[in-house]
Amino acid sequence: MTDTTRATRPSPPHAAPGRRRGPADRRRLSRATPGRELRRTAPGRELRRTASSQALRRAAPGRELRRAAARIDAATPASRDRAVDALRAVAILGVVLGHWLVTALVADGNSLHAASPLQDMPWFSPVSWVFQTLAVFFLVGGHVATRGYASARARGTSYGRWLSARLSRLFRPVAAVLTLWTVTAALLLLTGAEFVTVHTLVKLALSPLWFLLVFAALTAATPLLTRLHPLWPLVVVLHVDLLRFGFGAPSWLGWINLAAGWLVPYTLGAAWTRGELDHRRAGRLLLTGGTAATAALVAWAGYPASMVGVPGAEISNLNPPTLAAVTFGLAQCGLALLLRERLGRAMRRPMAWAAVALVNLSAMTIFLWHQTALMATTATGLLVGRLPGLHTLPEGLDWVVARLAWLPVFALALAGCWAAFRSFERGGGRRRSRVVREHRTPGRTGAAGARHV
Repeated sequence: MTDTTRATRPSPPHAAPGRRRGPADRRRLSRATPGRELRRTAPGRELRRTASSQALRRAAPGRELRRAAARIDAATPASRDRAVDALRAVAILGVVLGHWLVTALVADGNSLHAASPLQDMPWFSPVSWVFQTLAVFFLVGGHVATRGYASARARGTSYGRWLSARLSRLFRPVAAVLTLWTVTAALLLLTGAEFVTVHTLVKLALSPLWFLLVFAALTAATPLLTRLHPLWPLVVVLHVDLLRFGFGAPSWLGWINLAAGWLVPYTLGAAWTRGELDHRRAGRLLLTGGTAATAALVAWAGYPASMVGVPGAEISNLNPPTLAAVTFGLAQCGLALLLRERLGRAMRRPMAWAAVALVNLSAMTIFLWHQTALMATTATGLLVGRLPGLHTLPEGLDWVVARLAWLPVFALALAGCWAAFRSFERGGGRRRSRVVREHRTPGRTGAAGARHV
């Protein structure tokens, strides 16, 4: 019976029939059993599979971002001068960061009043040297306007149509700012807010408009400025300051410099279009000459070191522009010209170019609403109490550190303003733009070509 039972059992793998299994056979059988193999390897395989899926999910946003940047890069016309757009983006973001760093709204009881860290911390003045970048914006504006006007004439476009197209891009977003702050100011006054607070808020919100008015006037005069040498407006600024500060002429005379001062970088942009600034020698001359002249004016002629206005100061370099502000602008323009080739190479990277393109597509929205973002954050913070770096006096290094920590919050508030009001810059729809174009296949659109966005 025992022999029969043993004979009917299936022979294990690798075991000879009729032979009893020894320890080696049992070990081989154990290694060959499917269940054992599954139990031994499944947890490791599953762990690797889970880790791979998690890594894929983590990488997906970055991959999508790179794909979007690649699409923007591919949709950019080959003739686009990306260095010019990069300089414009730097100028806009410099103004925004500069305002956020040197503008404080101090809570005093039930009211808010403006203050500046430059008033009590003169050592903070170099911040204005970095972030007061308006001269670069006028340089780029003069270059783009004169080049665009020449192109329009070559196409047979009239001056009126060319000017209307350029000014509409500037002033279309202004209506939203004016409407919102008119309503806001009325509501604040009706609810009992102090007039000083309302005046401070409205003044800060609408302060960017002066820049647009000057820029629009220079844009309208572009046909007259295409051949004007930058030395002529520079001489006007020199004589106005000489009369004001050397011979005691009335202070209102300085407002002549509001046009003449910004005309200097604007006409430099026209000279750039004419090809007169293509050699690096021009950039080096502007940088070194402008820096030396500014240093001499600050050190020996009594001009303020800050390149923006300081509350309570006897002289402001910016309101209206002084000779020191103009020579400082010359140095900035020289640096911009020296960096343009390097910026052009950097803009070949799709991620870098996508960021610059997006800033350019929303330049006026960013510029017009950045002060509102600052004030919205400040007003919301008052619900919690007086917060350092937001409502406190800017009179020490601790305020600077706290203000730096608030910059991401300001940026988040500005992103909200951008999302709400960017359609005004695009004209409420898909506005044609030369920055990027979205290409579509003829099979899907029914027509060859590209749609501008």
